[in-house]
Amino acid sequence: MSPTLISIIFVAIAIGLLAFAFLGSGESSVEERLSRYTEFSSKSSETEEAKEEKKKSSPIADYLDKSFAKSNYFENVSKDLARADLKLRPAEYFMLIIIAIIGVGTITGILFKSIIFGVIGGVAGIFLPGLYVKQKKNGRLHKFEDQMADMLNLTVNSLRAGYSVIQALESVAKEMPAPVSVEIRRVVQEVQIGLTLDTALENLFRRMDSPDLKLIITAINIQREVGGNLAEILDTISHTIRERVRIKGEIRVLTAQQSITGYLIGFLPFGLGLFIYLYNPEYVGKFWAPESRTCGIPMLICGFLLIVVGFIAVQKIVAIEV
Repeated sequence: MSPTLISIIFVAIAIGLLAFAFLGSGESSVEERLSRYTEFSSKSSETEEAKEEKKKSSPIADYLDKSFAKSNYFENVSKDLARADLKLRPAEYFMLIIIAIIGVGTITGILFKSIIFGVIGGVAGIFLPGLYVKQKKNGRLHKFEDQMADMLNLTVNSLRAGYSVIQALESVAKEMPAPVSVEIRRVVQEVQIGLTLDTALENLFRRMDSPDLKLIITAINIQREVGGNLAEILDTISHTIRERVRIKGEIRVLTAQQSITGYLIGFLPFGLGLFIYLYNPEYVGKFWAPESRTCGIPMLICGFLLIVVGFIAVQKIVAIEV
């Protein structure tokens, strides 16, 4: 076994131990905590020991939560984690970033046998957890928006059958798939433990930042204040949302080629540079060689910045608002 492979194995083991030391198993989910006070969700079959085990967390994470609980950074991270439906606390997310920096930087430095590549890998590790959370958040939001028209149809049918708003939401939570069922179930549970419907819907919008959802919540609040036929209003909104989803789908099809071109422009230089380095490291190493680093390193930084600017420009062009 090569020394490089042995070093990578030891680094992976160290990172795993670091994650185990810093990260607990996390708090129980929102549904589990709310289900203690409501009758809507089914009873859990877990033992008391298993529930207590779920509540255990790292002392370091507890300390960071207490120290930075009121900071804007932790509040924004908490919102993003809730929108991505990840059962992590901001302190645990922060520790994941540190683990990613150490892990990616060390592995990259060992593989390429270069401190510069190790630093680049460490910088890239800063963004990996954020990219994952953003991907989960956007994917969940898109899925929620795609299900919103069906959710409104089920709500409208329930209202026309004589159900109240809460009963209609309960039927949505029972019949619809995730993530709509999960989020609507939280709304029903919050109302059952004493929150007003306005507050529960506002919490829903905080978790799912969708303009279509804001339109629905505004319509429900106005109808509760001034009256009117809520079923007819929601039916009209449902038609509008369906048309918007259809137009968004057409735009995604028409801009797919340009979007893929943007990703090629962004990632092809890195892939090509990595291939050349693996094939002829002395050739690429001239960028940071002692006799030519004063010119080579600024060239690398300039090229990196130009690639980032080009990638962002292409993504801005293909991002058409509906």
